[in-house]
Amino acid sequence: MTSFSNEPLPAMASPAELRALIESRRAVRRFTPEPVPDAVIRDCLELAVLAPNSCNLQPWSFQVIRDAALLAQLHPVCMSQNAARAPLIIAVLARPDTWRQACRNVIDYWPEAEVPARIRRFYSKTAPFQYNQGPLGLLGLFKRQLVRLVGLRKPLMRKPNSKADMRLWAVKSTALAAQNLMLAFQSHGYATCPMEGFDEVRLRRVLDIPRQAIPIMLLAVGRQGEKGVYNPRLRFPLEQQVTWL
Repeated sequence: MTSFSNEPLPAMASPAELRALIESRRAVRRFTPEPVPDAVIRDCLELAVLAPNSCNLQPWSFQVIRDAALLAQLHPVCMSQNAARAPLIIAVLARPDTWRQACRNVIDYWPEAEVPARIRRFYSKTAPFQYNQGPLGLLGLFKRQLVRLVGLRKPLMRKPNSKADMRLWAVKSTALAAQNLMLAFQSHGYATCPMEGFDEVRLRRVLDIPRQAIPIMLLAVGRQGEKGVYNPRLRFPLEQQVTWL
């Protein structure tokens, strides 16, 4: 049986320390050529994958690009923007295609000696039905009709029930991991810039990206260079974006 603790989680960082870290993160456009140590990269990736994610299926992967020749090829792919001259670029990929292996991984890597029956049942039966959309999405079509009928009688989880839902499902979890990754690098003193401005067709020609993987950003990483931050921070008033109920 899985043991649960009612003890409150220890506060490892004060609110002030967390605020300072988050406020210090900016999108940096110019970097020095200083390389980022492999140990730092690995530490940050380990923190990235601690991000919360749907059903713990961890639908993400990362490609770490350090090779100078490959980085040079990526620069025009990223519309020749200054941030793409960073000494390190990490391709952050959402993976709607890895759920089957992930279901098996949960069982194989379960951190206790015995996998609880409810966990084994969920990842061998419930999750495969939930995430499988079938050939041409036909199973998803069937599930959408089933959900409409069952949903008349009780609340239930209605998605993902299409290929498009699966893409959104994977992107949401991967975006959380990307934020962890940026803050982790910031904690080590390395700046980042999440780049969405790139030519995906050309990107796939340069990098060996699986066909169903979704590049959600190319993360430029390095020491902040001179005039690395272009503009002062601007955020809209909180009152415009928050509703208190």
